[in-house]
Amino acid sequence: MENELQKVFVKNTIVPQDVEEVFEHAMKFQELMMMYNCAIKEVKTKLEVLNDELSIRNKRNPIDFIKSRVKKPMSIADKLERYGFDINLKSILDNLNDVAGIRVVCPFIDDIYDIAHMLSIQDDIKIIQIKDYIKNPKPNGYRSYHMIVEIPVFFSDRKLPMKVEIQIRTIAMDFWASLEHELKYKKNVQESEEIVDELKECAKIINQTDAKMMEIRNRIKEE
Repeated sequence: MENELQKVFVKNTIVPQDVEEVFEHAMKFQELMMMYNCAIKEVKTKLEVLNDELSIRNKRNPIDFIKSRVKKPMSIADKLERYGFDINLKSILDNLNDVAGIRVVCPFIDDIYDIAHMLSIQDDIKIIQIKDYIKNPKPNGYRSYHMIVEIPVFFSDRKLPMKVEIQIRTIAMDFWASLEHELKYKKNVQESEEIVDELKECAKIINQTDAKMMEIRNRIKEE
């Protein structure tokens, strides 16, 4: 980890003069990552509260599970470099929206939109960006609902607005995305174009299945 932290801050715009300066930059970076972790905790708490409330009101949980992560140091540095941004703390805060990430997996498609709406109307959450890849899938078939939100995080001496990326998807969408991600990074894959086409077809089938399952659920509710 120390090597990663040093690389992040030695590259490009930051050139520490001695060991103490390297250490200082590393400590500041660790503090920033702690802040992103705290932002994740804030958003996760909101999601867990919504899930508990709706489980009582509707007699079922609209959220199946929640996963979270903070980007690794080298991933942060690589992304900044790829987009031509300076590699320093201010640049991370100003230019990257996905350092802190949360994935919310729901049983049904309408749960996704319900959770997204309930988050968006909370008065301490600011919506920065929304990308609906469910209604507008990516060319490879990927479906998910993405939100970039800004949430205030209270520390001992200050309040800071922190950005968090939230991806909300069904269990089937999550299964497809995980498998597609794994296959995409396999080396020496034969017939890659054919596999891409087959994955697109699987994405269509999964979407149809999600829609059918929601229809069945609604029929059961009515009866």
